Amino acid sequence: MPSYSLRILLVEDHPFQLMATQCLLRSFGFDQLTPVENAEQAIRVMSQSEHPFDLMLCDQCLPDLPGLELVEIASRRRFITSAILLSGLPTSELVNLTIQAAQRSLPLLGYLSKPLNKDELERLVRSTFNPLL
Repeated sequence: MPSYSLRILLVEDHPFQLMATQCLLRSFGFDQLTPVENAEQAIRVMSQSEHPFDLMLCDQCLPDLPGLELVEIASRRRFITSAILLSGLPTSELVNLTIQAAQRSLPLLGYLSKPLNKDELERLVRSTFNPLL
Protein backbone atom coordinates (compact mmCIF):
# COMPACT_ATOMS: atom_id res chain seq x y z
CA MET A 1 0.00 0.00 0.00
CA PRO A 2 1.50 3.36 -0.99
CA SER A 3 1.89 6.09 1.60
CA TYR A 4 0.63 9.61 0.89
CA SER A 5 2.04 12.84 2.29
CA LEU A 6 -1.24 14.64 2.89
CA ARG A 7 -1.52 16.11 6.37
CA ILE A 8 -4.93 15.30 7.82
CA LEU A 9 -6.43 16.69 11.03
CA LEU A 10 -9.19 14.55 12.58
CA VAL A 11 -11.57 16.32 14.96
CA GLU A 12 -13.94 13.88 16.67
CA ASP A 13 -15.14 13.85 20.28
CA HIS A 14 -16.05 10.14 20.40
CA PRO A 15 -12.86 8.12 21.04
CA PHE A 16 -14.07 5.01 19.21
CA GLN A 17 -15.11 6.99 16.12
CA LEU A 18 -11.77 8.84 16.20
CA MET A 19 -9.83 5.58 16.34
CA ALA A 20 -11.97 3.94 13.64
CA THR A 21 -11.52 6.90 11.27
CA GLN A 22 -7.75 6.84 11.81
CA CYS A 23 -7.68 3.12 11.01
CA LEU A 24 -9.67 3.66 7.81
CA LEU A 25 -7.41 6.48 6.63
CA ARG A 26 -4.28 4.47 7.41
CA SER A 27 -5.69 1.54 5.42
CA PHE A 28 -5.92 3.91 2.42
CA GLY A 29 -2.24 4.86 2.82
CA PHE A 30 -2.64 8.15 4.70
CA ASP A 31 -0.29 8.17 7.67
CA GLN A 32 0.21 11.85 8.53
CA LEU A 33 -2.80 12.00 10.84
CA THR A 34 -3.30 14.31 13.81
CA PRO A 35 -6.25 13.28 16.00
CA VAL A 36 -7.91 15.68 18.46
CA GLU A 37 -11.13 15.46 20.47
CA ASN A 38 -12.55 18.99 20.34
CA ALA A 39 -12.37 22.39 18.68
CA GLU A 40 -10.13 23.88 21.36
CA GLN A 41 -7.49 21.19 20.82
CA ALA A 42 -7.84 21.55 17.05
CA ILE A 43 -7.25 25.31 17.13
CA ARG A 44 -4.23 24.86 19.40
CA VAL A 45 -2.69 22.18 17.14
CA MET A 46 -3.36 24.18 13.97
CA SER A 47 -1.95 27.41 15.40
CA GLN A 48 1.26 25.61 16.41
CA SER A 49 1.72 23.97 13.02
CA GLU A 50 4.24 25.44 10.58
CA HIS A 51 2.10 24.52 7.57
CA PRO A 52 -1.63 24.28 6.94
CA PHE A 53 -3.31 20.91 7.07
CA ASP A 54 -4.33 19.59 3.65
CA LEU A 55 -7.60 18.25 5.02
CA MET A 56 -9.62 18.51 8.20
CA LEU A 57 -12.18 15.78 8.86
CA CYS A 58 -14.46 17.34 11.44
CA ASP A 59 -17.47 16.16 13.41
CA GLN A 60 -20.31 18.68 13.12
CA CYS A 61 -21.54 18.04 16.68
CA LEU A 62 -18.49 18.84 18.81
CA PRO A 63 -19.04 19.67 22.50
CA ASP A 64 -17.41 23.11 22.33
CA LEU A 65 -18.16 24.45 18.82
CA PRO A 66 -20.15 23.34 15.77
CA GLY A 67 -17.92 21.74 13.15
CA LEU A 68 -18.83 24.24 10.44
CA GLU A 69 -17.79 27.10 12.73
CA LEU A 70 -14.45 25.38 13.30
CA VAL A 71 -14.03 25.00 9.53
CA GLU A 72 -14.67 28.73 9.15
CA ILE A 73 -12.16 29.70 11.85
CA ALA A 74 -9.53 27.33 10.44
CA SER A 75 -10.11 28.53 6.89
CA ARG A 76 -10.02 32.25 7.72
CA ARG A 77 -6.75 31.76 9.61
CA ARG A 78 -5.38 29.65 6.73
CA PHE A 79 -4.86 26.64 9.01
CA ILE A 80 -6.48 24.25 6.48
CA THR A 81 -6.87 24.00 2.74
CA SER A 82 -10.02 21.84 2.77
CA ALA A 83 -12.50 20.11 5.06
CA ILE A 84 -15.09 17.35 5.20
CA LEU A 85 -17.87 17.36 7.79
CA LEU A 86 -18.81 14.13 9.56
CA SER A 87 -22.17 13.79 11.25
CA GLY A 88 -25.07 11.64 12.26
CA LEU A 89 -27.48 14.49 11.48
CA PRO A 90 -30.22 13.95 8.90
CA THR A 91 -29.09 14.38 5.29
CA SER A 92 -31.30 17.48 4.85
CA GLU A 93 -29.40 19.25 7.65
CA LEU A 94 -26.04 18.23 6.18
CA VAL A 95 -27.08 19.56 2.77
CA ASN A 96 -28.08 22.84 4.46
CA LEU A 97 -24.65 23.05 6.13
CA THR A 98 -22.99 22.47 2.75
CA ILE A 99 -25.02 25.34 1.28
CA GLN A 100 -24.03 27.59 4.20
CA ALA A 101 -20.38 26.70 3.64
CA ALA A 102 -20.64 27.62 -0.05
CA GLN A 103 -22.32 30.93 0.81
CA ARG A 104 -19.43 31.71 3.17
CA SER A 105 -16.84 30.59 0.57
CA LEU A 106 -15.50 27.90 2.90
CA PRO A 107 -13.34 25.07 1.53
CA LEU A 108 -15.86 22.36 2.46
CA LEU A 109 -15.52 19.41 0.10
CA GLY A 110 -18.68 17.74 1.34
CA TYR A 111 -20.04 15.68 4.18
CA LEU A 112 -20.12 12.06 5.23
CA SER A 113 -22.88 10.53 7.32
CA LYS A 114 -22.07 8.46 10.38
CA PRO A 115 -21.46 5.66 10.73
CA LEU A 116 -18.79 6.25 8.11
CA ASN A 117 -18.84 4.11 5.01
CA LYS A 118 -15.30 3.04 4.11
CA ASP A 119 -15.88 3.25 0.35
CA GLU A 120 -17.50 6.71 0.53
CA LEU A 121 -14.68 8.06 2.70
CA GLU A 122 -12.01 6.68 0.40
CA ARG A 123 -13.79 7.92 -2.74
CA LEU A 124 -14.23 11.45 -1.40
CA VAL A 125 -10.67 11.81 -0.11
CA ARG A 126 -9.04 10.23 -3.17
CA SER A 127 -11.17 12.04 -5.76
CA THR A 128 -10.47 15.35 -4.09
CA PHE A 129 -6.74 14.88 -3.83
CA ASN A 130 -6.10 12.64 -6.83
CA PRO A 131 -3.82 15.23 -8.52
CA LEU A 132 -1.66 15.34 -5.37
CA LEU A 133 -1.44 11.58 -4.91
